[in-house]
Amino acid sequence: MATAGFGDVVLCQITSNPYSDAIAVELTLDDFAEGSLRRISYARPGKLFTADRTLIRRRIGELRPEAHGRVVNRVVALIRSGTSG
Repeated sequence: MATAGFGDVVLCQITSNPYSDAIAVELTLDDFAEGSLRRISYARPGKLFTADRTLIRRRIGELRPEAHGRVVNRVVALIRSGTSG
């Protein structure tokens, strides 16, 4: 999602299971500019975390700007609302 400084990155969980998560953002093969996931997946804006960049072993793909923007907008809406649903 973003670089947080000091070698850290902000990440958002992506899963193939929607978990009845009302704020999840569906990601399809068409949402990727490079690479892909094996099936329709869901970014879960309520599941953000930071990690040191060195923990990332490989890059699976890159979202198109429009898809990345949908996820970012959903994260911002969640933070502004103060609730996940």
